[in-house]
Parts: sequence; structure tokens; C-alpha cells
Amino acid sequence: MGISVTAQDLKTTCTCLLTGAGVPDKAAAQCAEVLVEADLEGTNSHGVMRLPIYLAAIERGQLDPRGIVRFEQTAAGTGRGDGGNTLGQVVGVAAMRAAIELAKEAGVGSVTACNSNHYGAAAFYTHMAARAGMIGISATNSPPALPAWGGREAYLGTNPLALAFPTTSGQPLSIDLSLSVVARGKIIQAAKANRPIPSGWAVDKDGRETIDARAALAGALLPLGGAKGFALALAVEVLCGVLSGAAFGPHVNSILEQDTNPANVGHWFMAIDTKRFIPQDIFLAQLEGLMAELKATSLAEGFSQIRLPGERRAVTRTQQLASGIQLPEETISALNQWAVRLGVKPLDL
Repeated sequence: MGISVTAQDLKTTCTCLLTGAGVPDKAAAQCAEVLVEADLEGTNSHGVMRLPIYLAAIERGQLDPRGIVRFEQTAAGTGRGDGGNTLGQVVGVAAMRAAIELAKEAGVGSVTACNSNHYGAAAFYTHMAARAGMIGISATNSPPALPAWGGREAYLGTNPLALAFPTTSGQPLSIDLSLSVVARGKIIQAAKANRPIPSGWAVDKDGRETIDARAALAGALLPLGGAKGFALALAVEVLCGVLSGAAFGPHVNSILEQDTNPANVGHWFMAIDTKRFIPQDIFLAQLEGLMAELKATSLAEGFSQIRLPGERRAVTRTQQLASGIQLPEETISALNQWAVRLGVKPLDL
């Protein structure tokens, strides 16, 4: 089951760890919020387990804790940002805010960002747009993890893509998927816990399928949907790496390694003001009808209900806000070890 921690206690500790590492107060709070939100939704692979990785990258000088995010509007509905090699969550929040503001004026706002780092769960940023009554889209590239279709050498990142659509309930229709069979973070979790991974997730450095998590990290993840998943990952690489002017493919450095070269991750964000296409009340009613009809369709054998994307995460979030976030013991231990190093109060358990 893990160890239960309240969302507020976890957010406070993560914020203090980041400020202890030299991150300004506002940026630290933003990063902590993005990480804890992922854990609240049960997406632990993109939650606070990542924080020790960020802190280590800051300590060795690979990531700039005080980097400045700069944004330039390039046309009525477009802009580009430079993340200043700071925390990806800080870059992501600034870029999606810019996209939303552009969409208010132009109907659609599209923003790229370069010189960034791992930005956590992509859904956080699309939900920002949905809360503003807009459709949100976000994608990011990442260090090499996927081979070209037919190859065995990791070249593209897992390159997640997320979309969120506003609804009358306030809970977005939320799609967030890695373009590998599984997010790399789940394999990192398995490696830390010395657990095997399911077959079909990854291959080792020789291109052979493996259930050894460490061998998978040294090899390559398999693309979601075979050649189709590879094609989508390639599209994200162009949107996030090439279009933004960031690094692409194997030129994206990893903060998992003992490296001091900046990662130079690239992101892409879009906000779409639905009112520019169809009256908002009609859009919301049509979307509610679509979702209701989907949930009312006949069930296949072995299923008790039809879940729409994001529903499970929303239920988990509600439950864990009330009962506490369940975290693996090794994650708590890693955070508290950094608390000792940085002179920060550890989590009370």
C-alpha cells in the first residue's frame, strides 16, 4: 500500500527542498504543485519520485535553479519561450499561461519552449486551459528511449501528448499518454524497487525483449501501437524539438545521468478558445452528449463500466485528497535523505 502523506504536507516538504536547493520561492511552489498533483491522481511515475533527480541535477550544475523564463510573442496567436535551463514545471506553467492569453485575443494560442527540462505530467498544463474554458494541448520531447520502427537503438523520447476538453462538471475530459507502451518513469520505479517489468514493455541494449527494468533502461522502450506509435512520437519530436529550436533525438541530454550538459528539452502548447468555433453552451452540451452516449454503450465481457480518459485519475485524486497520498517507502526515504542534506525538516510519518 505504501505510506500515506497529506497533499499539503507533501507540497510543503517539496517546496522547502527546492528552496533549500536554491530555487526561488514562487518557482519552488509551482514545481511542487505540479509534482504533487501527479501523485494525487495516482501518476506516481511523474510525481515527487522525480524530485531527488531534479535536486541531484541542480547540485551538479546541470539544471539552473534560478534560470529565467523568457517569452516572445511572434504573431497574433503564436509565441516562443526560452526556459533558461530551469525546472521544466516552471517553464510549462509560464508557456501555457502565455498560450491561454494569446487564445483570448486570437482564438488559438500556440507556444513553443526550448532550453527546458523534464516538466512532469503533461495533463497539468492542458487542465490549465480547460479550467479557462478552452481546449488544451501539450507535448514534450525527452531523452532517447524509443528506437526507430525496425531499429534497436534508442533515438526518440517517450514524447507524451496530452489534450483536455472543458466540461460542464469542471472535470475535463483528459487524455494524457506516453507514446511508448509505458512511461519511462514506471520502469524507473521498477528498477528502484528491484521489480521485474511485464514483457512487451522494452528491449535490452541488444534489441532483445526483457523483463529486467535496469536492462530496459540501458536499452529501449517499445512504441505504443508499433509503427503508428513511432510515427506519432516522431511528430511530437518535430513539434517540440525542431519547431522550438530545442535539442532533438539523442541530442536531448538526460538528467538521470551524471551529466553536466543542459538537457535542452523542448515543449509545445496550444490553447483553443471554443467560442471562436461554436457557442460555448452548444459545445459543452454536445460534448456532454458524446460522453454520455459513450458510457451508455454495451459492455464487453469482463467489464463493469466504460471509463472515459481521465476519470480514473479524477476519482483517485478525490480519494487521496481525503485519505492521503500513497507513496512507496523508497520515495519517502529519498526525499528525507535530501531533507537532511539540505537542512530541511523531513516528512513526519
